[in-house]
Amino acid sequence: MQITTRVFGEITIDDEKIIHFPGGIIGFPDLQDFALIHDEEKGTDAIHWMQSLQEPAFAMPVMDPLIVRPDYNPEVDDELLKNIGELQPDELLVMVTVTVPKGNVEKMTVNLKGPIVINAAQRLAVQVIVEGDEYQVKYPIYDILQKNRQKAGE
Repeated sequence: MQITTRVFGEITIDDEKIIHFPGGIIGFPDLQDFALIHDEEKGTDAIHWMQSLQEPAFAMPVMDPLIVRPDYNPEVDDELLKNIGELQPDELLVMVTVTVPKGNVEKMTVNLKGPIVINAAQRLAVQVIVEGDEYQVKYPIYDILQKNRQKAGE
């Protein structure tokens, strides 16, 4: 599939790379098909993009929450995951959305309260809301990423 995107220009997406959200994503129920794009040229190797196939101008930066919160392990009601098939631990991928306020990368945050759970084997996904107060919607990550970068350079 060929699409022209706002962030990446014209790209080709292999059909087997398409991730389907049966219920859409929070706030955008009509956006159901995405591709997870890894593009080191557009940022760090920690941040990836969920590119909408229905709306080429819509791409969300996402990342593995364990990079910034190694103890991240939210409890999610099985009922919320029923539309994405049976999950095996080695086929489970969890991503969180990244927000970078315009012109201020130091205020970068991730949403630990609304993770995206992906069944990699079936290429089905759902965004859920985690109950309780343990995880923040705006968890600051700039300093954590800087420390990780320094450790990697040592």
